[in-house]
Amino acid sequence: MASLESIASLADQKQKVEQYRNLLGSLVAASDVDGLQGLIDHMLSESVPLVVSRQILLAFSQDINRLPPDTNKAVATYALERIQPRVVSYEEPVTTIREQLAATLEAEEDWAKAAQVLAGIDLDSGMRVLDNEYKLRQNIKIAMLYLEDDDAVNAEAFIKKAASLITSSKREDLELQYKSCYARILDSKRRFLEAATRYYELSQVGGRSAGGEQVVGSDDLDEALAAAVTCCILAAAGPQRSRVLANLYKDARVARLPSYGFLEKVYLERILRPEEVAAFAQGLRPHQKAVTADGSTVLERAVVEHNLAAAGRLYLNIYFAELGALLGVSADKAEAVASRMIAENRLQGTIDQVEGLLRFNAGSEELLQWDEQIRGICGQLNGILDRAAAKGLKLVEA
Repeated sequence: MASLESIASLADQKQKVEQYRNLLGSLVAASDVDGLQGLIDHMLSESVPLVVSRQILLAFSQDINRLPPDTNKAVATYALERIQPRVVSYEEPVTTIREQLAATLEAEEDWAKAAQVLAGIDLDSGMRVLDNEYKLRQNIKIAMLYLEDDDAVNAEAFIKKAASLITSSKREDLELQYKSCYARILDSKRRFLEAATRYYELSQVGGRSAGGEQVVGSDDLDEALAAAVTCCILAAAGPQRSRVLANLYKDARVARLPSYGFLEKVYLERILRPEEVAAFAQGLRPHQKAVTADGSTVLERAVVEHNLAAAGRLYLNIYFAELGALLGVSADKAEAVASRMIAENRLQGTIDQVEGLLRFNAGSEELLQWDEQIRGICGQLNGILDRAAAKGLKLVEA
């Protein structure tokens, strides 16, 4: 380009920078992709001093945000590719370009690519001093983008980076985003009981605000509560799930959720019918419908385990042939499920393989009463905390 060479030949550096800026403005106004790419090549050539190219590329990174999305993507992608070999010298404009390009890709719902673009920012660079809040925000953002693409593995890698920064943050909005992201990762990795606990904690934060802006709205709280119910139902049957179920069932807000009827039957340990299971399955996310190693879905496995535990309230003992018919599986699979649950201390019983019989061991009356007393105390404590929160009192952690 003749204009670029003529500007490069100017002796006055101030005038040179001004001329480059004017040219940049005209190229952006005309959405001239070839011209902007030519400007990038020129800035990286030996004819332009580093002190000048840094200024112009910083202005370039800010101005291209005015370009149409498709033009912006083409120019930004080209700039990142050309600058990459010398990225250490241009970290600030590269960061701005990556942030804007990621925002464009996110708007187009190209989640994975947006995450990859943001992940290219060097947050541990020795050339720039970045505050922990910026690092935390970026790691959480990248993790959330990967989650939108159902990539829990990469999401977890970045949320772990955020974990080391969250303790130094005083931003409540970032803390809640971190907790929400972590709960979704647990959910995506099918660690449903842990996810249910995290979601339930999120649903109890109340109508918080920061800097005059609402941090968590009522819709977000309801969504977290519904996610807690779903994950708890999908979790493996056992004493731990029973405790989380009790907390959810006794929460007055749950009664307004569409899944309340299904939750009630699970909590009361009643047999779940196929039509009820099918209706509940319609609200599940794709990863919650995943097929396990034995060929059944996550929900089917949870329902079989639940119905087996519920059968213990109806029978003292039952033949596996009859149990299989009750659960909708073969006798061999019913025995395998019962054996696994007994081995994991999630079911009290013994198996008589000679007779093909499962004998349920009913818990002692004292233990049942003790468990009910603990539930009652937990319910009362939750009530006290809710009333304290309603009055604006804050719980001080030891």
